[in-house]
This record gives sequence, C-alpha cells and structure tokens, in this order.
Amino acid sequence: MSTQHSRAAQDFLRNDKNATWHDATFWQLRAKRDDMAHGLDEWEELREAASAIKRHTVTHLDKYLEQFANNAERNGVKVHWARDAADMNNTVLDILNSHGVKKMVKSKSMLTEECGMNTFLEVHGIDVVETDLGERILQLMHQKPSHIVVPAIHITQEQVGRLFEEKLGSEKGNYDPTYLTYQARLSLRNEFMTAGAGMTGANFGVAETGDVVVCTNEGNADMATSMPRLHIVAMGLEKVIPDYRSLAVFQRLLCRAATGQPTTAYTSHFRKPRPGGEMHIILVDNGRSNIIGNPEHWETLKCIRCGSCMNTCPVYRRSGGYSYTYFIPGPIGINLGMLKNARKYHDNVSACTLCCSCDNVCPVKVNLSEQIYRWRQGLDDIGKADPMKKAMSTGMKYLFDRPGLYNTALKLAPLANHAPRWMMYNSLNAWGKGHEMPRFAKEPFHEVFKKL
Repeated sequence: MSTQHSRAAQDFLRNDKNATWHDATFWQLRAKRDDMAHGLDEWEELREAASAIKRHTVTHLDKYLEQFANNAERNGVKVHWARDAADMNNTVLDILNSHGVKKMVKSKSMLTEECGMNTFLEVHGIDVVETDLGERILQLMHQKPSHIVVPAIHITQEQVGRLFEEKLGSEKGNYDPTYLTYQARLSLRNEFMTAGAGMTGANFGVAETGDVVVCTNEGNADMATSMPRLHIVAMGLEKVIPDYRSLAVFQRLLCRAATGQPTTAYTSHFRKPRPGGEMHIILVDNGRSNIIGNPEHWETLKCIRCGSCMNTCPVYRRSGGYSYTYFIPGPIGINLGMLKNARKYHDNVSACTLCCSCDNVCPVKVNLSEQIYRWRQGLDDIGKADPMKKAMSTGMKYLFDRPGLYNTALKLAPLANHAPRWMMYNSLNAWGKGHEMPRFAKEPFHEVFKKL
C-alpha cells in the first residue's frame, strides 16, 4: 500500500492545536450521534429497515427510476438523463443558455463537486454562487470541501473574519460568529435577488410521487428555489427511494447520524415548478450503473452521504480531509475513489486501521471496512502494491508457515531492545514517525502461559 496519505497528513499534523481541535470536534459529533441512537429503542431496527430498503431499491433501480421520472414529468417537471459528468455539465449549460442565465445560486451538492460543474460553468461565462455558508466560505477561499456535511469545519472563525474583511468589506477585527453569519447573509441576499436560476442537490427522490427532498439547516435550498423562476436539480441515480414510508425511515436516521440532531431545520419537498417557472431534474449516472454490477462493492450505493463514517474514523479525525486524494475523504471516500479509478486513488486504502467503527455507525449498514480490506487484497492485481510492504508480507508469511523458525524469532526478538536507534528508526520505517516501538518482553506469551 502507498504511504502517500501518511505523508500528506504530516502537513495537517504540524499544527498540533488545530489537529487536536479537529479530532475533538468530530468525536463530539460522533458522541451526539450516539446520544440520539441511544434515545431510540428502535434505532437498530431503523438501520436494518434502511439497509433493506436501499438493498431492494438499488437492485431494482431501473423500475424505480422509471417510476420517478414518469411521475415527475406528470407533475410538469422536465427530466434529463446524464451518462457522465460531461453530459450533466453540458445539460446544465444548455438549460441556462436557453434562458439567458448568467448567474446561478446553488445549494450544497457533492454531486456537482464530483462532476466539476462550478469550474465548467464559470469557463462558459456563468457565475455560480454557493449559498451554503460553509461552501460559500470555501468558494471565496478557492478551496474544496474537507467533509461532506460540514465542509468548512477546518476553517477557524478568525480566518473567516479576515476573509470577510477582504471579500465582503466586513468590520475589521470583528470575528464574532453571529456578526460573521449576518455579513454572509447580507451578501447572499443580493445574490438570491439577482440570480436567474437556482440549483439544488437531492437527498432523496420519491418514486411514487416524483418528489425531490432536500435537507438543510440554513434554508438556502428554499431561497435558491423561491426567488429564481428556474430550478435545476442534480440527482444521482442512487438517491431514488420507493415511497414516503421509506422516506420516513431515512428522515429519522439521516440527521441523527450526521450531526446528532433529531432532524434538520429545513426538510424541503419539491414536486412541481413554481407558478410561471420551470423545474428540471437531471438524473446522473457517472459510473453508478457500473457499481451496481460489481459483486463485491455494489453496497456502496446504499450510502446516504451522512458523513458519520468520517466523524468516527480515527484516521480521518487525526489526518484531516485534505490528506485524501479523492474529493470525498474518509471510509466512504476510500471506497468511492477506488470505484471511480482504482489506479489513481489506490493510495487512500492505507488510510484505514480496519477498526470497523464506520460499519458500526453507518445508518444503512454499508460494509465499509470489509470493502476496504478487499481493495487492499487486490492492489497487487493492478500493479499498485507497495514493493516494501509486499516484501514484508512475503517474509511474514514465510515466518508464520514455519513454527520452529517463528519460535526462534520470538526468543531473539528482545535483542531489538538494545539495537541502535538509527537501526530501528529510519526512512524505511514509516510507522516510526511519531511512534515509539514498545519493548519486547523477555519471554513470549505462550512460554509465560505454560508456567501458569
């Protein structure tokens, strides 16, 4: 496995104060999630139900997508199908150009990040304004999200204050969060009023009604769709669910798992265009149909993008989102990156301890750690196994297959306690950075056990 992630994490860990705060903040979200889960006697039953619904829907996706599209069109919505990122981006551009739109306000969407839509539209003369506060901060800083739910969590209020001084003309030295939030809203108010179109993502698409459901805590999705007359929805194929009974299950799980809240402040349902307006839904594949056909990794499509696997992951919490090479970090990002391009994103599979905490908190029971383990086992098949680690594995197998040699090695192991430091801690020992090797016992455990 690659050590690229560990090398990238070194930059994050140089600021010890910030790294400690990052770890504690996300563990707090995990703790809030646990409080919510323990407050519902039926929590595990909800997880099992959600997993079963997703399993059923993903394996019958053609049926539910057709039902969703037909019902949406009956509601007066124009439905488009996009094979890949280029197809989606060009569809959005065509819609905007047909209405003469030069500015679009946008609610947070990881799908548009996946497709690189903002950059594409800006090249073609369209001003795209992020309206989620965290996303807006990152847009002004020319950064990408470091988390899928709280994308700017790594930015301090002092940094935000200095940014707003420069970009928004806010009061110099005033870093009060309430004041900064007010300044952001004041700036965005004009953007909402002057935009020709609004775009949202979709947390869920309800097949039986053709409804799109969006969950936010700021109401920015509502603002992006209530002022402009043109509403565009970017929706991944896997976001479709059968009916409102299914939605009720996910609605109880999503926010509790993500941020430890009982529900989001705004759960918006979009069924038809506003009077005198237009509504478009773009159903995006971009590799998802290929994932369905993958017998070992198809369950990744069950993910509802709550981010709870990141909040609990000891590697993500201690290395930061930018240490990963795929745009989605953490356990789910490792798997999605490998499914997207295993050769390009193989370095991320080393960013996992296989502690299985992600499996334990996932509200839809995606087997994340099991999938990461499978990816690791296949690295040699794609020519991406680290030569040093491969040699070490071969050596360990040789040793473990020979009990006599293994027992001799155990007896000699305490000699390492007296080895010169340079021999144990050097460029060949990546794990020696920031770690001290425990001292070997004078006797191996099985010898001690015999004396009991």
